[in-house]
Amino acid sequence: MKKLIKGLREFKSSYFSTHEELFEQLSHGQKPRVLFITCSDSRIDPNLITQAGLGELFVIRNAGNIIPPFGATNGGEGATIEYAIQALDIQQIIVCGHSHCGAMKGLMKLDSLRVEMPLVHDWLKYAEATRRLVRDNYSHYEGEDLLEIIIAENVLTQIENLRTYPVIHSKLHQGQLSIYAWIYQIETGEVLAYDPQKHAYVLPLNQLPPSEIDERLSSLPFISNGEIPLTKTQQQTFQSFEKPRISSDTGFPMTVLSPEQMERIYRGSTTK
Repeated sequence: MKKLIKGLREFKSSYFSTHEELFEQLSHGQKPRVLFITCSDSRIDPNLITQAGLGELFVIRNAGNIIPPFGATNGGEGATIEYAIQALDIQQIIVCGHSHCGAMKGLMKLDSLRVEMPLVHDWLKYAEATRRLVRDNYSHYEGEDLLEIIIAENVLTQIENLRTYPVIHSKLHQGQLSIYAWIYQIETGEVLAYDPQKHAYVLPLNQLPPSEIDERLSSLPFISNGEIPLTKTQQQTFQSFEKPRISSDTGFPMTVLSPEQMERIYRGSTTK
């Protein structure tokens, strides 16, 4: 608490005093541009990793970045989604999972939580579709490999859950809403996104229209022809890639952890 109180004083005396005009504007209302859905994990800060300013992100955080399907619960997630889209007219949603997710570790051993953490057990049941998909299709993986897979698949599951909300369904039908799936890697600070039209891994930058790409960003050395430079191992992985189960007409890009994990993450999600 002593550290937090010191931080409050520093905020008021330094940051607030030099941004009084901004806070005056914010006091009259909010106009966030993105609904950012992510995990409650203390190692993730949506504003920090995106460098977004105050008032730019409308955030939902909970264990496992889970969105229960419409009608499954009267919890705050549904109300927050409805308010964000209908009242604030937000037109972009990001569902962001992350590496080393404790909630997904719990999902891998769900039955063991029933006694010691019954509320956590009940909450994670909203990710049952993820658990079942991974159990049925990735039984030959274990440990960290399995965790990476379940994290990636869960992001896609939650996007499918999002699409069950009437306000989301309507806005998508009208072409007035975009949904993005991200995976943030704590150890590297990197976010990668899957583009279903290219069937390739790209930086989130490459999902912007050319007219919106800052010249300074497009000239960064780690971008080569709009793709992430690949190692020999990653190139071999790309050659064995199979199309994911969600077709390109869904209207949003999908995300997984990293290029070298591509084959195993989607092997159980392909359409034969």
